Amino acid sequence: MITGKNHIGNKLSAKGTISHKTINPKLNIQNKTAFIEATSEEIEEAVTLANDAFRIYRKVSGEKKAKFLNAIAEEILALDQELIDTYTMESGLPEGRAIGERGRTIMQLKSFANLLANEDWKGNTFDLAIPDRKPFPKADIRKTVIPIGPVVVFGASNFPLAFSTAGGDTASALAAGCPVIVKAHEMHAATSELVASAIIKAAQKTGMPNGVFSHLSGRGPVVGSALVSHPKIKGVGFTGSIGAGRSIFNLASQRPEPIPVYAEMGSVNPVIITPNAIASRSEAIASSYASSITLGSGQFCTNPGLILTIEDENTEEFIKTLAEKTVGIEAQCMLHPNIKFGFAKSSESVVSQPGVTTVAKLKEELNNNFAASQIATVSGTDFLANPKIHQEVFGPFSIVVTSKDQNQLIEIIEVLEGQLTGTIIAENKDIETLSDVVEALTNRVGRIIFNGVPTGVEVCPAMHHGGPYPASTDAKFTSVGTDAIKRWVRPISYQSFPLEMLPKGLQK
Repeated sequence: MITGKNHIGNKLSAKGTISHKTINPKLNIQNKTAFIEATSEEIEEAVTLANDAFRIYRKVSGEKKAKFLNAIAEEILALDQELIDTYTMESGLPEGRAIGERGRTIMQLKSFANLLANEDWKGNTFDLAIPDRKPFPKADIRKTVIPIGPVVVFGASNFPLAFSTAGGDTASALAAGCPVIVKAHEMHAATSELVASAIIKAAQKTGMPNGVFSHLSGRGPVVGSALVSHPKIKGVGFTGSIGAGRSIFNLASQRPEPIPVYAEMGSVNPVIITPNAIASRSEAIASSYASSITLGSGQFCTNPGLILTIEDENTEEFIKTLAEKTVGIEAQCMLHPNIKFGFAKSSESVVSQPGVTTVAKLKEELNNNFAASQIATVSGTDFLANPKIHQEVFGPFSIVVTSKDQNQLIEIIEVLEGQLTGTIIAENKDIETLSDVVEALTNRVGRIIFNGVPTGVEVCPAMHHGGPYPASTDAKFTSVGTDAIKRWVRPISYQSFPLEMLPKGLQK
């Protein structure tokens, strides 16, 4: 049931006077429920409750936490069609996407539950004592990891389920032993509240301490800033824009006790296509990338917004084919009027720069929040001269940069900001000439794809979904896959301790 209230542990609360409603972007109308913004009193209560819960939850066994995570998955599934209908109503995304994202959310929860079956993920280390070592004896030293404390998670606009209330940040933090307070994304507050109710029900069913999870509403930065600034909060997970992510990062670093912020922010995901690949399979590459550029109306963090190639006799025809296929795909609804406005503004900013040419733009009359896909092109020289062309355009947009030669292509890669992904489309005969390109990419991205598309992020232990700033605030950590749990723990060594006083995983 959607109430519009805040969940402070097991209690519903609505003490505030400020509220907002979500929008149905397809119909361009407000939805019915008003969501009450959390007051400073409610924020304090939620954080205090989380801190109290941490004293208990940090000691809960992996087996019991796994039961909790699996119970969350079951309760989300029990929401059934109400969750799917609410998701589509608030996002404008189709039902198939909602069902698929729900499946990914369930799979993430179960993956972390499976991870907790043993302590291998902790990387426990044993350096046993050597009392008769000369010239000095060696002490017994054993190392493990422990949870850092209550964590704040910000819901993402473009993934109302998999990167939001019970998404990877929340699942990994709960798996690590950290209570979570979710700041609901204002664009899908009803979807978020439904999932929050599922988490709280699962916590009650599995005997987790009250306060292990809370859920607060708020439009704008007030609630989020208060949470990040609170001295009892020990970490932050965020997926969203560079501006908002940087503000959160700055706020957290300026605290008397700075805390880690794991923010996944901006990426244009460069794609390098060799002339040989264009010559041998231009049509297939254009079709594949037209689909990737427009997938989900381009509202993916791994959307291929920058295509790099070397100019030759086939380049112009390839760009034309890519443009025709891209604008030939039916327009889709964007998540919110504000996101549609942002797309229009940022795409116009790029195409208005000197040397940039719009090759094709969908010209048919569109419904309110539907986006017109667009392909632009620019020379490598003009691209290098103007950083304004490098910016991310969040939507169905890509710019093709034509380099004079491979040296200029590498120069372009090297001036890019940090990215989540880099892709190489090439033929076998190109392999021996690509080592310098690969090396340049590895310095700028967190994941390299060969002969594929960057959209579609597999949830598995080998996945790294992060990259140098501003792709993420810490390139060493991923927000996808089971390694995400490492963000919410810190190492601790025990020296010369009696076995019975050590954590169970170190008692051997």
